[in-house]
Amino acid sequence: MKVSVVVCSLVAFLALVFSFASAYDPSPLQDFCVAINDTKTGVFVNGKFCKDPKLAKAEDFFFHVNPGNTDNPLGSQVTPVTVNEILGLNTLGISLARIDYAAGGLNPPHIHPRGTEILTVIEGELLVGFVSSNQDNNRLFTKVLNKGDVFVFPFGMIHFQLNVGHQNALAISGLSSQNPGVITIANAVFGSTPPISPEVLTKAFQVDKNIIAYLQKQIWYNNN
Repeated sequence: MKVSVVVCSLVAFLALVFSFASAYDPSPLQDFCVAINDTKTGVFVNGKFCKDPKLAKAEDFFFHVNPGNTDNPLGSQVTPVTVNEILGLNTLGISLARIDYAAGGLNPPHIHPRGTEILTVIEGELLVGFVSSNQDNNRLFTKVLNKGDVFVFPFGMIHFQLNVGHQNALAISGLSSQNPGVITIANAVFGSTPPISPEVLTKAFQVDKNIIAYLQKQIWYNNN
């Protein structure tokens, strides 16, 4: 009798544990996924649809990365390797990016809304850093990296890399999402479509409205 009670209690406990384990919202894999009531018009899922595993082939897990063209206003180029480039990354929760820098090239302040980044310097000398949250008083964590050095940019933190060497630089970043996304701060604030109200930006940055007007007229280059 005691054994059966113990078994029943164990089963009930495991059922409760598994219910908690499965009762959570999945992490977003894209900017948004608006719900619909009519399933006939449903096209997107949070992530990508899966093909029949029996139809998978080696090419689904392969992608060749070419050097990026750094002949642009920022002097850098990010080449992402996400689920959009390698379909076999779907559901695996990882991706990477190759980042090429000309001398003085900058990967400008940006965030990844869906991933932590770990960067390895392959060649060159990079000044890197990230800024913590308001609750942590927006502290700047920065360091000069050389070949072989590794640095982590925590989830959602504004971060950047600047080539402070006299030669081209190269880095490889690993990211903790199949589709980490990128929001470049200057592009988003001053180059949004449609533009953010100048009144909002003037008050937020505490500057003259003519400065905001000037910034909003610029062409904000996207190096991703």
